[in-house]
Amino acid sequence: MTKATKLLSSIFGFDEFRPGQADIVEAVVDGRNTLAIMPTGGGKSLCFQLPALMRDGVTVVISPLIALMRDQVRALREAGVEAGALTSGNTDAETDYVYEAVNQGRLKILYMAPERLASSGTLAFLQRINTTLIAVDEAHCVSQWGHDFRPDYLRIGDLRKTLNVQLAAFTATADEETRAEIITRLFADTDPAVFLHGFDRPNIHLRFEAKDSPRRQILEFAATRKGQSGIVYCATRKKTEGLAKALNDAGHSACYYHGGMEAQDRRNVEARFQTEDGLIVVATVAFGMGVDKPDIRWVAHADLPKSIESYYQEIGRAGRDGAPAETLTLFGPEDIRLRRTQIDEGLAPPEHRTADHARLNALLGLAEALHCRRQKLLAFFGEDSVPCGNCDQCETPPETFDGTKAVRMALSAMLRTGEYFGAGHLIDILIGNETDKVQQRGHDTLPTFGVGKEFSRNEWQAIFRQMMGHDLVRPDSERYGAFRMTDIARPILRDEETIELRRDTIHHAKSSRRPAVKALVSDEDAPLLSALKAKRRALAEEARAPAYIIFNDRTLIEMAETRPMTLDDMASIGGVGAKKLEKYGEMFLSVITGEAAVPTHPSRRKLAGRDAGNIYDRLLEAQGTLARGAEGTDKPMSCSASLLAKVASAKPQDSVSMERLLGDKKAERFGAAFLDVINEEHA
Repeated sequence: MTKATKLLSSIFGFDEFRPGQADIVEAVVDGRNTLAIMPTGGGKSLCFQLPALMRDGVTVVISPLIALMRDQVRALREAGVEAGALTSGNTDAETDYVYEAVNQGRLKILYMAPERLASSGTLAFLQRINTTLIAVDEAHCVSQWGHDFRPDYLRIGDLRKTLNVQLAAFTATADEETRAEIITRLFADTDPAVFLHGFDRPNIHLRFEAKDSPRRQILEFAATRKGQSGIVYCATRKKTEGLAKALNDAGHSACYYHGGMEAQDRRNVEARFQTEDGLIVVATVAFGMGVDKPDIRWVAHADLPKSIESYYQEIGRAGRDGAPAETLTLFGPEDIRLRRTQIDEGLAPPEHRTADHARLNALLGLAEALHCRRQKLLAFFGEDSVPCGNCDQCETPPETFDGTKAVRMALSAMLRTGEYFGAGHLIDILIGNETDKVQQRGHDTLPTFGVGKEFSRNEWQAIFRQMMGHDLVRPDSERYGAFRMTDIARPILRDEETIELRRDTIHHAKSSRRPAVKALVSDEDAPLLSALKAKRRALAEEARAPAYIIFNDRTLIEMAETRPMTLDDMASIGGVGAKKLEKYGEMFLSVITGEAAVPTHPSRRKLAGRDAGNIYDRLLEAQGTLARGAEGTDKPMSCSASLLAKVASAKPQDSVSMERLLGDKKAERFGAAFLDVINEEHA
């Protein structure tokens, strides 16, 4: 892995792998077919990009979205890697670049949409360019029952066999059932190395709230994060437009995105989100895969997501750079009713509807959790963990009570009224409210009439919501949303089991403490971080590229906190590879030091952050001392910067080797002193 580690540092600017990356890279480099499940933001792309640089031929990456491919190609080329993409969105110049790079043998990584595999000429082309590895991004798209299913992904398994090449597949969203389907469809007749490297994203703060004027809750959440990039997910197109307007009216920069927009309008929103700092996009799930912006600081759900996998994937778009990020998910009884109805009225076969209900139950269990949310979330993916300290439950444990009696009252009222009514009418019965509807049906004579007066209407609404969340009751679409009891509620009704509930009424929700903003840096470093971001934004606008292509937030945060004073110091910052150091290093140093950086010779810049850089500086000093000879009376003589760089890099160990580099005259004057410098550096 020595070569991989060196490339990791010199090309990508990282001194060490993230958890799990090294094992996967080693497997791919060793030629093994590989399936890797890693958390969003865990560095999946590097696990195929790095091996691509360590082998002959071209690595072909199958990726589902043009925007995602375009961003990754741009980032690779910015780091000095020959990469390209063939998509329907290519300009003529982009396509010409790919074919020219292929013909000259320069191209290392080629991105391609799965739909291109249907073309008759694709196979011959991939054979001609010497494809040696197929990397499949978002591999869960091969699952026919997943919400991201792409039919052309089914061609990849046959492509692997025909080309007889290695295949590496990557995804962040695959439960056990989906993993088995990926292996069957992509790796038939082989035994791939499977890596399940955790689902935890410890930098993301998790928070759920019961709905209470959702627009106000979202506006309050955004207000404490003004100027930070964020996404708000909504269930309907109309809601995205209304909430985007409300955010703009409140002084934010916001826009909406949904599948009903013209294609060009959607592309404009995508482009703005990639390039503008602090933009909020209010979107349906149409704004999904392909969001590759690493510095999204928060994600909010104005409505409950479809499933726990959807929730995990959507919040995973925050904080991909590893810096602190926050989430807020709002939910209420109408959300639960909508999601249940969507499953029951769907076209999936019964076994898949059962699985979908189980996935929704897992999400509702997370929403109604009484203890650490991260423990609950990770348990769904089969991981054990300890309380995280970075969720609302850990920070402010909820007040709970024994809800067994209340649930039994509610279930009894449901059964005595034939399971034909929803929460509103049942609450009227329980609190003894003699409405016309109650009296007309004689429900004021039931034994359960008025037995629940100890709870207010708002409290009963919270109890029924939690009963739906625990899947004790479900809305019946055939009875217009009337509640029916599930089998798991029967032991509670019979007083064989107990249940604990949250005492989180609507009243409590209104008085809850607004979550504090998690600052990216200390107050002392905040002005410098703002200045670094301004420099990045100016460079990005000039290059017409997303800001994070220059440097991501995490890199700028480290600059602001450590305040490097030289290019050598700058080279040790995570995310500052050799090419970016040479291109941008002095510009960002001038922001940090408050003055124009002294220009560094290009030969010296290339050595920044390496031992050879220190040797170069000492050679330059020794040369200055001997410029007119040992006595100071000889004719001036010096070595060029490029020659000094060669000596510093080669580190000759004897006079013969030194003379071979310097020539006889320069070796006569400087050779001994230069050897002393090299020997002292390695003493």
